[in-house]
Amino acid sequence: MDKKQLAMEKHREWQGKIEVVPRASITNMEELAVAYTPGVAEPCLAIQREPELSFDLTRRGNLVAVITDGTAVLGLGDIGPTAGMPVMEGKCALFKTFAGVDAFPLCIDSKDPQVIVDTIARIAGSFGGINLEDIAAPRCFEIEATLKKRLDIPVFHDDQHGTAIVVAAALLNAAKVTGRQLGKLRIVINGAGAAGLSIAGLLLEMGFGDVVLCDIQGALYRGAAWMNPAQAKMAEISNRENRQGSLAEVLLGADVFIGVSRPGLVTAEMVATMAKEPIVFAMANPTPEILPEEAKKGGAAVVGTGRSDYPNQINNVLVFPGIFKGALAVRAREITDSMKVAAARAIAGLIGEELNPDYILPAPFDPRVAEAVAQAVAEEAVRLGLNRRQRREG
Repeated sequence: MDKKQLAMEKHREWQGKIEVVPRASITNMEELAVAYTPGVAEPCLAIQREPELSFDLTRRGNLVAVITDGTAVLGLGDIGPTAGMPVMEGKCALFKTFAGVDAFPLCIDSKDPQVIVDTIARIAGSFGGINLEDIAAPRCFEIEATLKKRLDIPVFHDDQHGTAIVVAAALLNAAKVTGRQLGKLRIVINGAGAAGLSIAGLLLEMGFGDVVLCDIQGALYRGAAWMNPAQAKMAEISNRENRQGSLAEVLLGADVFIGVSRPGLVTAEMVATMAKEPIVFAMANPTPEILPEEAKKGGAAVVGTGRSDYPNQINNVLVFPGIFKGALAVRAREITDSMKVAAARAIAGLIGEELNPDYILPAPFDPRVAEAVAQAVAEEAVRLGLNRRQRREG
């Protein structure tokens, strides 16, 4: 049986990857009277007097909404919100499996950013955090930015920030392996959409070096008329030398290639034109911009992909469960850039003396990951004064 057929059969068998399971025992009339009427009136009235108690008296304190409009689902594109449901359910299952965080999928049938924002804002009081998922750029930037202003709970677009955090963690360790000094790296990112722009922003924030982004029309540079507003804003703080040209041209002498674009765009010959022993993160899925064996033919010293069948899988499952676990633990009001930096450093720090070109990141099932990320995020939230409480136990 091939993998596609197996996936279809398992989804028919599961009829959904998540379910609602009661935490309260309701096996007799007395328990019913406590969990529901008349006993439930007491917590209702308490929350009416003090809305913050909703985190203590309901599941809100450990509940994340996973929300999509279905416009950028995996590599499938705009398939619609209902068709995106299997991915959202899968994301919820990962939250629970890796971090013990409850999550619920919501698919919004609108492409209007204001409708999406208003819809989410009206239901936000039921959740402790909002995970935006598979929303196409540039609309995703507006939606996230507006929600962050309106809500006092964490809002996190995982396609942007989860990817950026795990790339930063991988690059911290890849730089160590290759003996490169942070601050002096020349980095080229191919793909100037949501993920690429967020990766660039975080790498610049962390001081890795200069970053040049490329899109289908070539390098982003100051003054390029074809850029969208988000790209133009990034061009103002990246590409110090205002380089212009194709991907092949800007790769000349670069230390790092990061791909969040399409298969087959990079060749071994192009890698050979980069700096000595370059770092190549080719993350297009399921087929990367260049296969690891080809990148190594071109001289790459460290290669990462988004795939599990090669070493150095760069997967944001290392990020989002722990990010929300930490944020929820202290009831953080938002997730800041410094919290993302803390998460990246926590992930990278899990690799000690065993660090080598084929082991720059912990595996997705490493039990240390979610807790390390959660602790780093919670501590940074407290340091910034964004917490509603000190970290809860467990």
